[in-house]
Amino acid sequence: MDNHPIKILLVEDNPGDVLLLEETLSDIAHFRLELSHAERLSQALHRLEAETFDVILLDLLLPDSEGLETFLQIYDRAPLTPIVVLTGMADETLALRAMQAGAQDYLVKGRTSSSDLLMRSIRYAIERKRNEAALYQREQEFRTLTENAPDIIARFDRNLRHLYVNPAVEAVTGLSVRDFLGKTNRELGMPEALVKQWEEALEQVFETGEQVSIQFEFPTSSGLKYYQSRCVPEFALNGSVESVLAITRDLTEQKQLESQLLRAQRMESLGTLASGIAHDMNNILTPILAIAPLLPLSLPPLNEQSRQLLNILEENAKRGADLVKQILTFSRGLEGERAPIQVKHLLGELEQVMHSTFPKSITIVCNIATEDLWLVSADATQLHQVFMNCCVNARDAMPQGGTLTISAENRAIDEIYARMNLNAKVGPYVVITFTDTGTGISAEHIDRIFEPFFTTKAWGEGTGLGLSTAMGIIKNYGGFISVNSEVDKGTQLQVFLPAIEGIETPVPEKQNRSLGRGELILVVDDEENIRETLKITLEIQNYRVLTANDGIEAIAAYAQHRNDIEVVLIDMMMPLMGGAEAIRALQQFNPQVKIIACSGVAVSDSFLKTTGVKAFLAKPFTASDLLNALHGAIAAE
Repeated sequence: MDNHPIKILLVEDNPGDVLLLEETLSDIAHFRLELSHAERLSQALHRLEAETFDVILLDLLLPDSEGLETFLQIYDRAPLTPIVVLTGMADETLALRAMQAGAQDYLVKGRTSSSDLLMRSIRYAIERKRNEAALYQREQEFRTLTENAPDIIARFDRNLRHLYVNPAVEAVTGLSVRDFLGKTNRELGMPEALVKQWEEALEQVFETGEQVSIQFEFPTSSGLKYYQSRCVPEFALNGSVESVLAITRDLTEQKQLESQLLRAQRMESLGTLASGIAHDMNNILTPILAIAPLLPLSLPPLNEQSRQLLNILEENAKRGADLVKQILTFSRGLEGERAPIQVKHLLGELEQVMHSTFPKSITIVCNIATEDLWLVSADATQLHQVFMNCCVNARDAMPQGGTLTISAENRAIDEIYARMNLNAKVGPYVVITFTDTGTGISAEHIDRIFEPFFTTKAWGEGTGLGLSTAMGIIKNYGGFISVNSEVDKGTQLQVFLPAIEGIETPVPEKQNRSLGRGELILVVDDEENIRETLKITLEIQNYRVLTANDGIEAIAAYAQHRNDIEVVLIDMMMPLMGGAEAIRALQQFNPQVKIIACSGVAVSDSFLKTTGVKAFLAKPFTASDLLNALHGAIAAE
C-alpha cells in the first residue's frame, strides 16, 4: 500500500455492527484508514456517484434492498471497486453467490473482531481487484494491438485448433474470424501441403518448447502471396507448453525485391559470360572470314560445287559474326555513330517496311502525339534494329492477326517516376510505345524476356537475342525498356530514350490548369516512399492530402472524412485488402466517389468501365500525369 489513506465505504444499517467495525478498524495502527458510512442502499449509491473508494464493506440486508440485488446494484455502480460482503452466520450461501457474481471476499458478522482478519480481507480484496484490472487492461491492449495489426495473429491449442485469430486473416483467406475458432487448418479445408507444414511446425513447438519459423505460399484473390510465420510457445504455470502463438507476415513485396535483385545479378553474370564467349568467338571467326575470300585466288580454278561450298562457308561465318555482335551489344552495348535523330522519321520508314512485309491480317497504326517530338542522340541503324525487333515480336504474337499500334511522345520524368523505376533518371525522354493485341506473356516468362538465348518461340524460330540486344542498345544510350503484358490480352512495350538537352520545344505549360484549390485527396498505397512523395507533390500544388497504407485504412479514413474528400487515388495491388475490394467498399459509402486507380501492372478497360474509375495511371507516372488525371477527375460530373 502507498502513503495515501485507504478509503472505505461501510454500507450497514445495524448500529451495533457499525460500532464494532469502527472499533476494530481503529485498532489498526499500520495503515491510515478513512471510513465513510451509509445506512441505506440509496445513500451508498449516492456516495459512489460523488467519490471513489478503495474498498466497500457491504451488508446485503438493508432497509431499502435485500439479497443479491443489493450487491448487483453496488457492483453495477462501481465495477472497479473491490467489494467485501458482510453476512450473518446463516447467510453464507448468499455471500458465496455474491462472490460468484464478482465480490472479492466475505466476512461473517461476529467474527470480525480481529483487526488482523479484517485488514487482511481488505488488503486482499484490493490487491485481487487491482490484479483483475491489470489483467483486463493487458487483455484489452492485446486485442487492440492484434485486431489492428496488419500481420495475421493466431493462437492454437494442443489439438491444433484455433483459440484466437485476428481480423487480418479475413482479407487473406476470405473466411470470417468465426469460421476459424475451434477448428484446425485441416477442418477449414486448407491445401494439404500447407496443412502438413503447419501441423509439423506446431507439433514441434509443443514438443520442444522452442519457437519455429516457416515460409509458405498461399493463393489469394489478388494472386499468389508469400508468407512467413513465427510460432512462439506460451507456457503454463507448470512449465509445459499450453498454447502456441503464430504471427504471420506477408513477404510478397520482399520476395519481389529479392527476385529483382537475383534477376539483376543473373543478367550481370550472363552478360559477363556472353562477353567472354563473344571474345573467343571473334578470335575463331576472324581468320575464317579473312581466309575464305583468299582461297579462290590461291587455289587452282575451282569447279562450281567448290565455289558454292566456299560461299556457304563465308556466309555462315558472317552470320556467326553478326550473332557475336548481338551478344556484345547485350553484354556491354556497342558504341555506334551517334547523331541527333528525329525518331518520327525512323518510325515513318519502319511503318512503310511493315506495310509491305507484314501479313495483311495485322493492322498497323502509327500515332505521333506531337509534331514537336524531341531529338535523341543515337545510332540510326541501332535504333532501327531495336524498333524492328519490337515490331517482329509483336507480329509473331499475333499469328491469327490483330492490331499493332506504335506511338511516340515527349515525357518529362520527375522524381516521383524516378523513385518508382530504378532505371529512370530525372529529365526529358522520348517514349516509343509498341502495343499489340496478341497472345501476351505469362508471369513466369516476363521476368526472363531480356535474358540472352531465352525465347518462348518454337525451336529454330528464334535465337532469344532480339530483346536482350535491344535492351543492351537502349541501356547504352542511358534509356530503359518497360513491359506490361497480360495473357490473351496483349503486350505493351515502351522504349524510353533520353532527349537531347536544349531543344526548343518545351513541354506545354499546364501548371495553372493543374493547380489545386485546397481539395482533399486520399492517397492509398502500401509503399511508404510513394505515399510520402505523392503527398509532398500534391501539397506543393495546393491540394490537401490524407494517406492510408491499405484498403482497410482507406475505408476508415473515407468514413471519417467522406464529406471533404474530393478524389481517392488508390493502388490496385496492396496487402490485406486489394484496390478492387477497397473501391467496391468505398462505393458502398458513396456511389459517386471519384477514384483514380494506379498500378504497376496492366489493367483491362473492362475493369475501368465496370468499376466507374475516373482514370488509370500506370506506374511509374510523372507529376504531370498525376495532376492532369486529378484535374480531369475533379472536373468530371
